[in-house]
Amino acid sequence: MKKIISLAISGIVISAALLSFSPKPGGEGFEISQSGKILIQKFGSNMEEGKSLQLQITSTEPLIVKYYHCGRVGNNRVITVKDDQNKLLKEFHYADLKTPSPSMVVPLKDILTMKKGGSASLKLFYSSSELPKGRQLASINTGNAVAKR
Repeated sequence: MKKIISLAISGIVISAALLSFSPKPGGEGFEISQSGKILIQKFGSNMEEGKSLQLQITSTEPLIVKYYHCGRVGNNRVITVKDDQNKLLKEFHYADLKTPSPSMVVPLKDILTMKKGGSASLKLFYSSSELPKGRQLASINTGNAVAKR
């Protein structure tokens, strides 16, 4: 009887040890970077936090947006820019690739030329087949930035 209990306990300990090293399943998340520096990174439950987060545009380097759906890249991806009245200003569509890359390049020169009526605040949204209603990623404060030609 002691041998059976000992084997059962050993099995539980070995199973627990093996499971502790298994990778955790991927979650939903995104990051926005510029010039190799991560500006915003949100994953899991904190994705709804920080809706008022502002990006200060100080460079015309493009923004790089990466969005993950449970560790996978979405299909039919679209980055949308809206003004502070939620009026659609521009959509950037990204092709589905055979070897998908999560990186989506958003040219800041295009965003800076969208400033209309003196509005310095723009909203950046992401949508895809996996997230058809979309999600606001950030508010972009363009301030006095202008597009360099």
